[in-house]
Amino acid sequence: MASSRTIKRREAAKEMLGMETKAIKPKRKRKPLTEEQKQVLRERMEKARKARGPSKNLSLHESIRDLPDDHPLSPKKVKGWLKEQKELLSGLGKQAGQDKDPKIRQLYWDTETYIFNLNKYLQDGLWLDHRYGSAKQNKIKMNCVKMAYYSDGTPKRTIGVYYPDIGAVYTQEMELDKYADGTREKVSNKKRVRKTNRASRKRS
Repeated sequence: MASSRTIKRREAAKEMLGMETKAIKPKRKRKPLTEEQKQVLRERMEKARKARGPSKNLSLHESIRDLPDDHPLSPKKVKGWLKEQKELLSGLGKQAGQDKDPKIRQLYWDTETYIFNLNKYLQDGLWLDHRYGSAKQNKIKMNCVKMAYYSDGTPKRTIGVYYPDIGAVYTQEMELDKYADGTREKVSNKKRVRKTNRASRKRS
């Protein structure tokens, strides 16, 4: 905003050059709306919303567009988390620039990544993060949709993943029980024998 002295100088320079100066009209302040006027505006907006019909959420991916609000990863919830995380990132940005604490910087980068993943979910319908929630307090559980097997027919499993054939999440205890009978050790020994036989044939 130019000062009054600067404005006067500009006007004087225009007069010297023979240019017409238009008087600047002061902005008229709007009168505050009465409660009755506010109510009329509310009714108009409500009527316009009803005429427009329900929101189609075309900016959201079609796979998550119709998820109910009580779903763990509903768009409504994710948008709320996104707003909170952006506010947190805004506050961390100043701290990360001034504070040399590596934990603050790590939290800043972590929050930035989480915001990227939330936006990606709304756009593509794919959840890329291993956490979810307003403060990243919950963990995503992996679900096996197609089984994989070793050559002897033993299922391949990963700890922490839900498998439909056992109807449970595969745990560390199950992994230890699997190795207890020596089954997996025998398979690994077979592979070692095959490798050594191939190596000996090449040498001969």
